[in-house]
Amino acid sequence: MPDPVDFYFDFSSPYAYFAVTKIDELAAEFDRDVVWHAFMLGPAFKMTDNAPLIDQPVKGNYCANDWARLARFMKLPWSMPDPFPIATLAAGRAFYWIGDEDRALAKRFALACFDTYFGRGEDITAAEKVADIAESLGIDRAGLLEAVADPAVKQRLKDETQVALDAGVFGSPFFIIDGEPFWGADRLWMVKRWLKAGGW
Repeated sequence: MPDPVDFYFDFSSPYAYFAVTKIDELAAEFDRDVVWHAFMLGPAFKMTDNAPLIDQPVKGNYCANDWARLARFMKLPWSMPDPFPIATLAAGRAFYWIGDEDRALAKRFALACFDTYFGRGEDITAAEKVADIAESLGIDRAGLLEAVADPAVKQRLKDETQVALDAGVFGSPFFIIDGEPFWGADRLWMVKRWLKAGGW
């Protein structure tokens, strides 16, 4: 089997919302697995002296329109969340806790979190809200709430974030294929071409 596609995302990234709906299907066309990695964009912004797109003059207005336009194009539900952006620590921690037992279920959980935040515009900051999402998928609510408060699980997300930064990840979504980095949902066409051709 060829090496998997490494897919990095932050739950507060609108462009990641669009990417999560496509990346597994795209990779499967070329018999590639996808390993999903939640990470925290905050440290990446500090490393690159960057700021959330919505907070940048001119670019913020453009991106808000682009997100709504892209949702229409992809026929995905879209509701600009308020507040935005948010810290998604609980979701990130829960993702790894779930994934340690069931990677497929962790992906379903991630998709549900993205749909809740960007599809319905509901804040997913609170651990209780994340637990609601998890419970709807049959995940133990009490166990999840205990896990996201566990120092070891908190450290896991920090460690995964550092691994992502060390790999050169600086934005969300971000893909690494055969050592080649691709940044942004607008690079999915290039990701497909790379997978098809084996690079160029």
